[in-house]
Amino acid sequence: MSLVLGTGVAVARDRFPATDPMPRPATVSAPTGLTTPPIGWAQLCDVSPEDCEVESLEPRSMPLTRTNWALVSRVNRDVNERIEQVEDIVHFGRIEVWTYPVDGKGDCEDLVLLKRRMLMEAGVPRQALLVTVVRDDEGAGHAVLTLRTDKGDFVLDNKTNRILDWRATGYAPVKRQSQENPNVWVSIGEAIGVTTTAGNPPH
Repeated sequence: MSLVLGTGVAVARDRFPATDPMPRPATVSAPTGLTTPPIGWAQLCDVSPEDCEVESLEPRSMPLTRTNWALVSRVNRDVNERIEQVEDIVHFGRIEVWTYPVDGKGDCEDLVLLKRRMLMEAGVPRQALLVTVVRDDEGAGHAVLTLRTDKGDFVLDNKTNRILDWRATGYAPVKRQSQENPNVWVSIGEAIGVTTTAGNPPH
């Protein structure tokens, strides 16, 4: 594992200063049914089977504490600033390649994978870190990381260091991993208020 993958995050977690402003309760990205995984996820499973050969787990969210928010904010910012963002066609000569940016270069889904791995290493539940496909403000396909908390869903994005409420991104949701199993993907509809599902959290 290279230095880029941030192996020190788990040890340093409690030393992160809680200076990032705490967010207000967010909306949630509600699933509307099962769908097929992106082809890039299937390709990743071929080269990184440890990401896919996992057991199904009960859904969990991350408690939205100041310490946890500082951790997530730091990882999001560090990855965005540390990894040179390069499109797959330039980097690999192919349109779509999902991989970890071990050479310090990657595009949106590569940064998502790295943030997900770093946060899991730091103790955030896998079930709270969901790779997500959206349509961006130009209608293009884009990958972000959905962070499921006990106060709603937030989006970690390579386009900004700000971690936003789902509704504030302006993105059109398409699909994401289910909470139980990263190989099971669900279609997602428009974001809804967190209080709507407080008694029956969506997966």
